[in-house]
Amino acid sequence: MATERIRQKLSGPMNLEDVHRYESQGWRAVSVEWERELAGAAPSSVEAPPFGLQVAKDCATLEENPTENEILSTMMELIIQDGPYSFIAEQLNRRGFVTRQGAKWTAVAVFEMLPRLIEAGPKIFSQKDWHERRQRSRTAGPTLPI
Repeated sequence: MATERIRQKLSGPMNLEDVHRYESQGWRAVSVEWERELAGAAPSSVEAPPFGLQVAKDCATLEENPTENEILSTMMELIIQDGPYSFIAEQLNRRGFVTRQGAKWTAVAVFEMLPRLIEAGPKIFSQKDWHERRQRSRTAGPTLPI
């Protein structure tokens, strides 16, 4: 037997007459959802700043997070060397870097950073130390496992 469902948004208090009218048409209530405003509560749609940035002291702007920017630069350097995500995670962990949640880096965590690396790439590539890092990694040879 097929089931039909409708969702009705209330514009005011629930009316008992409406409930009886729907029941007389064969409808039965299967769920009720309640909500209320919380005084002083922050909106639930607040997002964390993008990786590599943090809320500035003025609480109105974002500023660079030096540790996270170093992680992004290191990731970019290792990705350019065609390193597998597991190796990149291993190198980040070896250097003492942790995720924002304080966990060790995993291949999945590195993979999930790719959209942020794409956004941050132009800024990383334009940093004066990027060219020095790139040269060091070229002259040092590949750091990837064979």
